[in-house]
Amino acid sequence: MFYTFFEKIYRKQQLSILKKNPKVFFENIRLGVGGRIVLDKDLKKVSIGKSVEFRNYTCILVTKDAYLEIGDRFFMNNFCSINCLEYISIGENTLFGENVKLYDHNHAYETTPEFKIHSSKFTTAPIKIGSNCWLGSNVTVLKGVTIGDNCIIGAGCTIYKDVPANTQVINKQDLVFKSL
Repeated sequence: MFYTFFEKIYRKQQLSILKKNPKVFFENIRLGVGGRIVLDKDLKKVSIGKSVEFRNYTCILVTKDAYLEIGDRFFMNNFCSINCLEYISIGENTLFGENVKLYDHNHAYETTPEFKIHSSKFTTAPIKIGSNCWLGSNVTVLKGVTIGDNCIIGAGCTIYKDVPANTQVINKQDLVFKSL
């Protein structure tokens, strides 16, 4: 692959961020271009397994007191993001299609007559994704979800409740055609 001089420097900076943090553990990681890794200095731990690959323009955020755990041979395609405010675990041999998003949190809000959304307050719950899973393009996984081992999550699904092991989830949207 052809990378510009600046892309190579940026990838080295991202690897340096990982290496300098004493709470981050990884081995044999591949980073694409344009990726971004944001690690709070007070995170609990980041553990990334062997032979893990993050393609281009991926984003990983791990905040204060959060723990991110990624198993061996994980693959994250272009434009994916992991947003970890509490705990996210991804098993080994798991694949993400393009634009997969993981959110272990929601913004907090008040239902008072003024209805107020808090931009800096969150409710959180762990996400656990098993081994040997495939999350298709444009899948979103929300807080509090466990996806069992050997699951296939079809493109475009929003996963908001647990998925048992050995399950295929399909986004069954109907296309409606109307003559003009």
